[in-house]
Amino acid sequence: MTLLTTPALLHKLTAGTLAALLAVLVALPVQEDVRAQQWHLDFLNIEQVHQISTGEGVIVGVIDTGVDGGHPDLAGRLLPGLDLTYRERPDALEDLDGHGTAMAGLIAANGHALGIAPDATILPVRTTTASAIGDLGTDADGIYWAVDNGATVLCLAVAHPRPNGALEDAIRYAIDHDVVVVAAVGNAPDDTGLVYPAAYEGVIGAAGVDRDGSHASFSVVSAAADLAAPAVQIMTPRARSVFPTGYARASGTSDATAIIAGVAALIRAKYPDLSAEDVIHRMITTADDRGTPGRDDQYGHGIINPLAALTADIPPLNPPTTAPPQTEAATPPPASTNPRLLILAALTALLITLLAGGVILTLRRRR
Repeated sequence: MTLLTTPALLHKLTAGTLAALLAVLVALPVQEDVRAQQWHLDFLNIEQVHQISTGEGVIVGVIDTGVDGGHPDLAGRLLPGLDLTYRERPDALEDLDGHGTAMAGLIAANGHALGIAPDATILPVRTTTASAIGDLGTDADGIYWAVDNGATVLCLAVAHPRPNGALEDAIRYAIDHDVVVVAAVGNAPDDTGLVYPAAYEGVIGAAGVDRDGSHASFSVVSAAADLAAPAVQIMTPRARSVFPTGYARASGTSDATAIIAGVAALIRAKYPDLSAEDVIHRMITTADDRGTPGRDDQYGHGIINPLAALTADIPPLNPPTTAPPQTEAATPPPASTNPRLLILAALTALLITLLAGGVILTLRRRR
């Protein structure tokens, strides 16, 4: 894969990269207290949520740096996926950065760390070897492949500064195939205003909040924001080749992206007949409004509330129309079998025959 060092390629920043200022990862000396440090689990009432749905049967595509295929917290949760970085690997089960493993772990970990949808299946697509570099065309190819291979939710923890036709076409392909697409709104100071694919129509733009539910200072204030989720000092599994303990904390709207994608998986598992549009409608309608009443550029429609999204009575946007019952055509009554009528008909026919014979005989005699 060619790194972005030529004018022909655009620089790509994953939302988890906060430059040296914000993306400081803290490796843990021990593993036993990992789940206790995942503050976002209590914030989102995940213990209660898992009594309703765990995401079983849903495939989430993670378009990222690959995943540590041997991480114990992801055992049984990973499909082989695809490596598009031209490293001649048959799968995406290698992560030299740690970002993709963190996204997969936030969604589906079930070990020392716990994911939002621990019974979901992760379909990793490796489109870059490092979270701060990449290729828009490769991201687009990864989206097509993930959709064609069964993903019904996409986690795109990336933020591109400018729109791109190939990427937009791939996003439209996913949406047209009834896939829920979640993307990060980006991190300041690296990103500003609209970033892509979050700004594309139909994509859920993920913004970040802290432990108090306040807008995270680094989360870009953007018209692309649709929902907010925890994004500050989030404990996640990490690639063991980078972090020997296998765990670290980080801050960024990447984490919010993975969390919202996990909630989408929970909803798709509980309501398998809902369209992607209705899944998004559920999340937006039940979000906890913060900031300016209604939608705003910091929180979008509010902070994701998975418990409400799973339990609220929300009519679908496009309920199926019930056709009126078809009335069967009236069946004509069977012909009468009354013997008297049959006898009368036979006698009438006989009389006509005799009269006709008499007329013919009379005519012959006259001749």
